[in-house]
Amino acid sequence: MELSINGSKRNVEAEPDTPLLWVLRDELGMTGTKYGCGLAQCGACTVLVDGQATRSCVTPVESVAGSAIMTIEAIEQDPVGKKVVEAWVASQVPQCGYCQSGQVMAATALLKQSPKPSEDEIAGAMVNLCRCGTYNAIAAAVRQAAQG
Repeated sequence: MELSINGSKRNVEAEPDTPLLWVLRDELGMTGTKYGCGLAQCGACTVLVDGQATRSCVTPVESVAGSAIMTIEAIEQDPVGKKVVEAWVASQVPQCGYCQSGQVMAATALLKQSPKPSEDEIAGAMVNLCRCGTYNAIAAAVRQAAQG
């Protein structure tokens, strides 16, 4: 099966129902996308599929063949993603950092869809879980990226 990941075509050998997360991590060695819950609830596994924040732990690889997949490894190649990462660093968002790749991907998807999001839009889009509780810093970084 051929996938378009981070702007490159990649051939993968996986069962059609294999979650995209495991193809990224185990077959392609792209470990920036994290396993959290396996139930699409925590968001640690978030990637962009055709610009949309997508939980890769429950997304069958077959369903994304032909789509543009972006992972955290290439997020700074995207101008919006680059602004998000810069805001994350400036705001010193991460504590443990485990959820942060998924948070950055969700923020990038939000700002691509709504470059100047309202507080309600930020709250509605930034629903990934953070065990460290950095939600205020995350929201501040999203606001900063929107202004930058």
